[in-house]
Amino acid sequence: MADKNLIYVLNKKLALHQAPKGFRTSMDSIMLAAACPAKSGDSILDLGCGVGSAGLCALYRITNASLTGIDIQQDHIELAENNARVNNMENCTTFICGDVRTAQLETFNHIICNPPYMDAGTHLQSPSPAKAKAMGHIEEDITLQDWVRCAHRHIKGQGSLTMIHDAGKIDNIIHALYGKSGGKRFGGIEIIPIYSRHNTPAKRVIIRAYKHKKSKAILHSGIIMHKENGDYTKEADIILRHAASLF
Repeated sequence: MADKNLIYVLNKKLALHQAPKGFRTSMDSIMLAAACPAKSGDSILDLGCGVGSAGLCALYRITNASLTGIDIQQDHIELAENNARVNNMENCTTFICGDVRTAQLETFNHIICNPPYMDAGTHLQSPSPAKAKAMGHIEEDITLQDWVRCAHRHIKGQGSLTMIHDAGKIDNIIHALYGKSGGKRFGGIEIIPIYSRHNTPAKRVIIRAYKHKKSKAILHSGIIMHKENGDYTKEADIILRHAASLF
């Protein structure tokens, strides 16, 4: 019997094992990886890496890059390490069990993250606290500010932070990127809406920003994922199947 917890992405070029229940690898992870501006030789930190999906997708596209992932759940870290091994990426990856609120790691050229986006109390709570935590979409104790602060202290020079999030929280994201002290944590913000179909509101948004950069924000036209018949658009297909860069 086939392993139901094993999936293949990027046109079956990358194999990913997942937990039987909880957070599932989705298009969000692949789109996040496609938006990372890292180049050959760069270092990437994946905050809240889960089973390593986004970071490993980024490594598939970017040759000779290195990846560090941090996640608060040990079972996620073990799966991420296994996923690196089965894809022959163990020599360029490190996975750490830790909390983004207190993490003190080295600095990196680029950081990617897919923070939880559902507010606590706005969803049907699982009777199992462990199961609710594992879902990965629910914002409980760790705030968006916590994610951005962690990214800021771990970015090297004017490196980048790339995030995928709920489009309805774009104001919260920009507020977190600018910080509360008056001095901008991040600038050079680029915003890419992700639309399910033509003439529908964006459900997700990718935001890329640079530490201490002061240039004006750019709002891109965005990407439409599906045609009216449900097939992927050409632009979505080359990302989801062929690991193309979003930029």
